[in-house]
Amino acid sequence: MTRTDDRKEADDTGPSGYAAARLHLLNEGVRSGPPRRTALAGLTDDWLTGLFTAAAPAARGISLVAVGGYGRGELSPRSDLDLLLLHDGSDPAAVAALADRLWYPVWDLGISLDHSVRTPAEARKTAGEDLKVQLGLLDARHLVGDLGLTAGLRTAILADWRNQAPKRLPELQELCAERAERHGELRFLLEPDLKEARGGLRDATALRAVAASWLADAPREGLADARRRLLDARDALHLVTGRATDRLALQEQDQVAAELGLLDADTLLRQVYEAARVISYAGDVTWREVNRVLRARAVRPRLRAMLGGGKPVAERSPLAEGVVEQDGEAVLARTARPERDPVLPLRAAAAAAQAALPLSPHAVRRMAATARPLPTPWPAEAREQLITLLGSGRPTVDVWEALEAEGLITRLLPDWERVRCRPQRNAVHVWTVDRHLIETAVRASALTRRVSRPDLLLVAALLHDIGKGWPGDHSVAGEIIAKDVAARLGFDRADVTVLATLVRHHLLLVETATRRDLDDPATVRAVADAVGSESTLELLHALTEADALATGPAAWSTWRGSLVTDLVRRVSAVLAGEHPGTEPEPAAPTAEQERLAIEAHRTGGPVLALRAQAEPGPPEETGEPLGVELLIAVPDQPGVLPALAGVLALHRLTVRTGGLRTLRLPDDVDDDGSVLLLDWRVAAEYGSLPQASRLRADLVRALDGSLDITGRLAERDAAYPRRRGRAAPPPRVTVAPAASRHATVIEVRAQDAPGLLFRIGTALEKAAVRVRSMHVSTLGANAVDALYVTTGTGAPLPGEDAASVARMLEETLRE
Repeated sequence: MTRTDDRKEADDTGPSGYAAARLHLLNEGVRSGPPRRTALAGLTDDWLTGLFTAAAPAARGISLVAVGGYGRGELSPRSDLDLLLLHDGSDPAAVAALADRLWYPVWDLGISLDHSVRTPAEARKTAGEDLKVQLGLLDARHLVGDLGLTAGLRTAILADWRNQAPKRLPELQELCAERAERHGELRFLLEPDLKEARGGLRDATALRAVAASWLADAPREGLADARRRLLDARDALHLVTGRATDRLALQEQDQVAAELGLLDADTLLRQVYEAARVISYAGDVTWREVNRVLRARAVRPRLRAMLGGGKPVAERSPLAEGVVEQDGEAVLARTARPERDPVLPLRAAAAAAQAALPLSPHAVRRMAATARPLPTPWPAEAREQLITLLGSGRPTVDVWEALEAEGLITRLLPDWERVRCRPQRNAVHVWTVDRHLIETAVRASALTRRVSRPDLLLVAALLHDIGKGWPGDHSVAGEIIAKDVAARLGFDRADVTVLATLVRHHLLLVETATRRDLDDPATVRAVADAVGSESTLELLHALTEADALATGPAAWSTWRGSLVTDLVRRVSAVLAGEHPGTEPEPAAPTAEQERLAIEAHRTGGPVLALRAQAEPGPPEETGEPLGVELLIAVPDQPGVLPALAGVLALHRLTVRTGGLRTLRLPDDVDDDGSVLLLDWRVAAEYGSLPQASRLRADLVRALDGSLDITGRLAERDAAYPRRRGRAAPPPRVTVAPAASRHATVIEVRAQDAPGLLFRIGTALEKAAVRVRSMHVSTLGANAVDALYVTTGTGAPLPGEDAASVARMLEETLRE
């Protein structure tokens, strides 16, 4: 039926003509979505126009105005009518009589009516006192009567809104936050309120209001389509229930899905969740921009006075290679070239999350449009940046959302598409599958000090439920996917096997602990056989806790935790005899290492070599080397470790892996001589790598005491503003029992930071402890260091002394 046909059927201005035309339109199968809403609004316009004209054919100084959703022309089948009878105040009696002629026919049809009768001055006064009234008037649309009266009010309301925006927008943001607190997050609710929940239709309307203020604007990409999907779902809900409801109840979801032509209720919820995700992200970006503009306006007069009227230049401080902080956001540096740097999206995301900063939507959009795909397998830097991002705690969520908004996540991890916005019809779960995976990584980031491989814990957290996008047992499907993803990320075969085991058995501990007899040796043996090693058991224990905490309040308790801990203790006892810890045998020195050692002995000073370590793969895919191998030989003497670590920190070099050992010189050189040999892999935080000659010169000065490393590092830290960052888990220093017959093994697990190794080395020097060998690794943002230490005579530390050194070192790192 066309608009003309609708009008013909509604020619009678009484309720019956409109009711028949309305019923016909709503039962018509041809039109749905925006065309039906537009047609219903037009039909209603014609009917109300007829009522107005019949009651006041020659009325002057009076107009009928649609406001709110009706003003936008968005009438759902059971929407109420928001109407304003606007008048100039010249004839109150006539206005009252006209109002009765308009309102009663609407009530007679059982249609909800939100009505008011005001002069323009009264409307503006009420809008100034009631934010909700002002929001409704922003969408005012003339229906019939004095057009000039309506146009004058619209102009005045918009002018008031723009003039008062610095005051009203914070009120609107607070209103949105309060509503979100009451109704929850639409995209995670099994029975969401399509209008009131966060990410719903109210928030979409708020974004329109912000845009009307001219102070900021929402990201437009996908926003109109998201709004349309929610409106379509509400239309179907009204038709299915016959009620003016916005809550998508479980018992009605299948019927609503069928009304929309969708496969099932899960497909419906995924569409609704995706729409809510777009609106929520647009809201986050918009309110952040509003607050930035308001802060700038408040500060600008003072800055102008201080700078003599000149325009201040926004401060930019470096975060990582190609990434800087500006105006409270992580943005791309002017020299950044996403088209040449495929790791940049992950590096920018990791830097933003570590600094607890939002990732600029403009930067994300640019990277999504221009960044090249990563090679397969990923280069080491890309894998490390992903791990750093996953280990950044709560800030990971917002940064991940920013990448998701521009499609970067599914580009990096194609398997993510199947779990994105996927509902979980289980009352225990409070999140969709994708958000649950990120929440698990957030929880796991607080447990990284409990495991020797935090990188595997964080990646397992991200992947443990990835199989829920496939039919069958999600653990079985997830194991297959995890193997593929882990290999694509560049993990070696052993690590791929561990990750696959963690995903396959991520429910094993909690299910066994709560459903099996732990006193039965067969139960413990079965778990030990499935896990295979103590290191994997350690990871699985942490993953189990993180998974449960990220599921919801009902999934974890002190009782469950104690049962799982008891099971882990029993399984660990079984595995302990099979995998005793032993000190790794040092490999024989290479010809280059031996050459450097001889030269260091001959010159009496440090000798070093830098050797580029490019990732494997075709040259056109590897780009610049991601790090260098730093070989150093230095005569055995006190203070080498803190000196070298301090020099590397001064040159902004990050230690990825590192080893220290004593190398005996060949008998024909010196039958009783030894040299310290350090073999480290380092990378520049940003900028180019320093020359080997500069490193050697500074190392010589550090060893002879003429370079004040502590003072230089303190000066550099003071030169940069202190960022909020995330509250990293506290460092943990332990003594590994029976790990070596020749030395005491002290394990340090801490947040990687500039100068960390320098602080560790300095503390051990003060404790008169000698570092016999060292195994350093940086896994994302986590440092995991094993230090083999002895007394000055070369013997392992006595038990009490070892514990005292560990406590001292942990206290030092906590400062």
